[in-house]
Amino acid sequence: MATATAAALKPVAAKAPDDRELVRRGQAGDKEAFEELVRRHQRRVFAVAGGILRRREDVEDIAQQVFVKAYFSLKRFDQRAAFTTWLYKITVNECWDLLRKKKVRPLLYESDLSEEQAQQFSATERLDSGAQDVSDKLEAQQQVERLLQGLDERDRMMLILKEVEGFAIDEIAEILDLNANTVKVRLFRARRRIVNQVRRRKDGSG
Repeated sequence: MATATAAALKPVAAKAPDDRELVRRGQAGDKEAFEELVRRHQRRVFAVAGGILRRREDVEDIAQQVFVKAYFSLKRFDQRAAFTTWLYKITVNECWDLLRKKKVRPLLYESDLSEEQAQQFSATERLDSGAQDVSDKLEAQQQVERLLQGLDERDRMMLILKEVEGFAIDEIAEILDLNANTVKVRLFRARRRIVNQVRRRKDGSG
């Protein structure tokens, strides 16, 4: 009986607030709430920035700038989008600004593709699905990094957002201000390039 009573009196751990609640608190001036948002998302901000920039120093500088900008812009964030989408959009924009300042010319995107064109690419991808499973082809982190370095900044970042960070196509499209069909096709082509690189490496070592 005493054991049951003790168990009943045992305090229940408070449920951690979600991002929406932390944003609301941060907008009201709660600095600890914003610090918790930083702790939750700093690793992914580093990953997104690292998908675009090659120098570790640049990635660290951009990550700092992103959270400073997010802090001062938080009151204007209306929460119509997820906090993560808003934060990673800031990250991408800061990275492109840095590349522009360094006069690095990013590859231009082709025009947004129609639904019919996207379906044609999807059909081709399904037929060649055995060759598209990139994760099965890449065995070591160093090899992954070498293969990703062969892509332009935008494609490399898209693959990291999708395959490493687990973002959905629609989320990537919103972060990059692109048509979802264009994202699908860019990802398809980037995967094909990586698979072709893997095949060339195997042929060269065979």
